[in-house]
Amino acid sequence: MKILLRLIISAIIVVVLANILPGVYVDSFLIAVVAAAVISMLNLFVKPILLILTLPVTIITFGLFLLVINAIIILLGDALVSGFQVDGFWWALLFSLLLTFFQSLVFQLAEKA
Repeated sequence: MKILLRLIISAIIVVVLANILPGVYVDSFLIAVVAAAVISMLNLFVKPILLILTLPVTIITFGLFLLVINAIIILLGDALVSGFQVDGFWWALLFSLLLTFFQSLVFQLAEKA
């Protein structure tokens, strides 16, 4: 139940960010749910592989390369989900930063309540 609630909250955040950011588009709330699920799965399975493969670059850049990995995950989600579109790397980077910030904020508030 907790996973489903987190997925719905993430989908709401995706829809809100798509309405705010001009470079991110979501066709419907159902597409936002699918996009949130796909991004979560990519973070769970693909991101650790990318972290291991890019560890030297991440160490050299003092962890800043993790932002690039997050943007790549968003662009992979864009490629996999029809109806979810991100216009480029910089929009993906901004979207990933805002998505991560708002998810952590909302999830932290939900745990305290």
